[in-house]
Amino acid sequence: MLLKTFGWSFAITVVGLVVAGVLWGWQGLAIVGILSILEISLSFDNAVINAGILRKMNAFWQKIFLTVGILIAVFGMRLVFPVVIVAITAKLGPIEAVKLAINDKAHYQELVTSAHPAIAAFGGIFLLMIFLDFIFEERDYKWLSWIEKPMAKMGKLDMLSVIIALVVLLVSAMTLATDVAHGGGDKTATVLLAGVAGLITYLVVGGISGYFEDKLEEDDEDGEESEAGAVAPVAKGAGSAVGLAGKAAFFMFLYLEVIDASFSFDGVIGAFAITNDIFMMALGLGIGAMYIRSLTVFLVRKGTLDDYVYLEHGAHYAIGALAVILLITIRYEVSEVVTGLIGIVLIGLSFASSVVRNRREGKPGDTSGTKAEVTSGV
Repeated sequence: MLLKTFGWSFAITVVGLVVAGVLWGWQGLAIVGILSILEISLSFDNAVINAGILRKMNAFWQKIFLTVGILIAVFGMRLVFPVVIVAITAKLGPIEAVKLAINDKAHYQELVTSAHPAIAAFGGIFLLMIFLDFIFEERDYKWLSWIEKPMAKMGKLDMLSVIIALVVLLVSAMTLATDVAHGGGDKTATVLLAGVAGLITYLVVGGISGYFEDKLEEDDEDGEESEAGAVAPVAKGAGSAVGLAGKAAFFMFLYLEVIDASFSFDGVIGAFAITNDIFMMALGLGIGAMYIRSLTVFLVRKGTLDDYVYLEHGAHYAIGALAVILLITIRYEVSEVVTGLIGIVLIGLSFASSVVRNRREGKPGDTSGTKAEVTSGV
């Protein structure tokens, strides 16, 4: 199963490194390898989050995620996105922006870096909303119960996560967006607009996908009730469920892509510390993105999130940390090493807590027993 799931990632790694060696020599090969490792270390928590969503989809949409999704991730976010940012900020046409990226790499890097406050505000608020909606939700399993219990009670207040996100955005714009390190000058308005855009994107895409998912569950329940009664309603309910499943999966796929885009912001910006060659960057980050995609599918097919119930908690705490870091980088530099280590440590601790819980329950990897509230004692 490991080879089946990661086979394409292994193959693309070999081809990518060979291409890098042929085009740019040993130095280019090393840079592409470093960028791949950077992307994997920064996005491991992304795989866990994606797996929690992808497991709701059927095999067809999992394949779409690995094919169409990886094309969007590699060519869209790692190659096209920086060029689009340059085209917008410098008021250039797409062709002129590409020429600039190829012929004047230093100026291209400067333009992308100057757009960082807007990128960080958009991604930071989007990821913060994911974390807040998770922490404010009542859950069967609690990892850090001393935090999650009171947060779940507070979450009963309507729109609390939106209010907190707006307050955080306002504070960030007023304190971090003046005299920013990336490009200089006052970018308060830019940060506010980008942060609101991130919030709206989350509410729209997440809201639509959640709506269709809820409708699908309702139709499934109606179908089960009809199955116990009449035959005719079953067929109608089943047909409706199939149609809703397609819409729900489509919008969840869009939601996944927006999440991936938000996670990729720090990787794309951080890659400029290693190289300003857009093709090296796209190749290296693309290889890393492929491993994250494969890891996501592996977690789904192995049922890892069901076996280790605190993994999602650790990943969401890592998302919260990444959101804060992105907002801080509006003004201050934060090493990618710090960002990557925080995510790895939090997920590692949540995995260890899951193992301890499974051993205490006497059924390692089995969560089919009680669904009552369980705490790890952390």
